[in-house]
Amino acid sequence: MADGSAAPQVSDYRLAPAFAARFVGGLLVSLAVLLVVVTVLVVALRLPGVLLLAVAVVGAAATLTAAYVISQRVAVVHLGAEGYRVRLVRGAGVTAAGWREVEEAVTASPGGVPVVRLRLTEGRTTTIPVHALAADRDEFVRDLQRHLQHGQGLRPL
Repeated sequence: MADGSAAPQVSDYRLAPAFAARFVGGLLVSLAVLLVVVTVLVVALRLPGVLLLAVAVVGAAATLTAAYVISQRVAVVHLGAEGYRVRLVRGAGVTAAGWREVEEAVTASPGGVPVVRLRLTEGRTTTIPVHALAADRDEFVRDLQRHLQHGQGLRPL
């Protein structure tokens, strides 16, 4: 750029370990329920016991794979040159928008939970609970500000 301000790098923020553990815990509970159902079916229908073993092995492998993907590969918040995207956050509101749609970015703590709230055109909002991210809260806010300023064509002072 002529003004010397380079576009910020694409930023991907992953799920905080505690939240990833919640997802994995839910998967483990689901696997346990599935194994109980399969066990009942194996006993009631006199099916081969190897079926239960196969379901257990495949279920455990699927759970481990999902745990890896959720904790290491999936970006919960993606900040790009054109806009942002939020995934896996319940109650986030608008999950993707361009930077030019953002009218204001503010921090808040509703109910004691620190969040970044992006107010968009037409009264829409995106709420990002920063404690759900595997990142320092202040660094995330600074990075978001850099992306927002660049995406709206603003230059740093």
